[in-house]
Amino acid sequence: MDAYLWGKVDRISPEAPVPIVAVHQKESRLGGATNVALNIKALAANPIICAVVGDDKEGDEFLALLAQENIDANGIVKIKNRQTTVKTRVIAQNQQMLRIDAETDIEISDAETELVIAKFEQILAKNTIHTIIFEDYDKGLITQKLINKVSEIAKQKNIPIVVDPKKRNFLSYLGVAVFKPNLKELKEGLKIDFDPKNAIALKNAVSSLQQKIAAENILLTLSELGVYVLTAHEEKLTPAHIRNVADVSGAGDTVISVVATAIAAGADIFTAAQLGNLAGGLVCEKVGVVPIDVNLLLKEALIYQ
Repeated sequence: MDAYLWGKVDRISPEAPVPIVAVHQKESRLGGATNVALNIKALAANPIICAVVGDDKEGDEFLALLAQENIDANGIVKIKNRQTTVKTRVIAQNQQMLRIDAETDIEISDAETELVIAKFEQILAKNTIHTIIFEDYDKGLITQKLINKVSEIAKQKNIPIVVDPKKRNFLSYLGVAVFKPNLKELKEGLKIDFDPKNAIALKNAVSSLQQKIAAENILLTLSELGVYVLTAHEEKLTPAHIRNVADVSGAGDTVISVVATAIAAGADIFTAAQLGNLAGGLVCEKVGVVPIDVNLLLKEALIYQ
């Protein structure tokens, strides 16, 4: 869950050299993987989430927010003695002053993993699923056991998997349809450094990743440089468009949402990447984590097609 404290700064604290934020508004929103779900919903697709929350008041508030947004919560598992992740952003004069994270990143147990897998299998039995997204935040939900089992079932049912990775499980996703790291994640995951403006170095780095995980497509987000796609037979760099950046929070969530939804709808990886690139830039013009405005995305897609 994302929490926001909106306020104004007009003085410095006499207790320490820090600004005093006079709060005038408090707000809770769906964040993390649920921001991905909100983006998918904005694109007129149907998201179903499999995840864990704590058996606490924040978990209850989170489930209430899901219900308000009419997002299917049948895949949510409540775990006792686990803290629901809440990221609180303090914003003044349209600038983020501070972020406070209340969370745990301890891996869930084998028994808890089995509960999540059971929910996943129930969902597949009752719904037609076109794409599966692993939205990894290194918070302990996604274990090697979960990755292996979901990948096995997806392969049996011929459902493409799209991955937004983090460091802990970076090289654990094998043979997926789309693997979407950002530049920092790629460098950390492969323990390398290179200049992304060097076309040869860029291709070599992404090729090295593709050899390790055998992904059908690697989609590397490069912030202001755009997105780079490497397939078995082709590569393409799509430049970013000039933006008035207000806040980069949630941009990666937006990119993976649009890419996965486009893949689910039958688009090729290059079209999906172009749409994701546009969408990620658009949400950076908004303060806070917000889902994509599909009308703005369509308008830009027509301009840059």
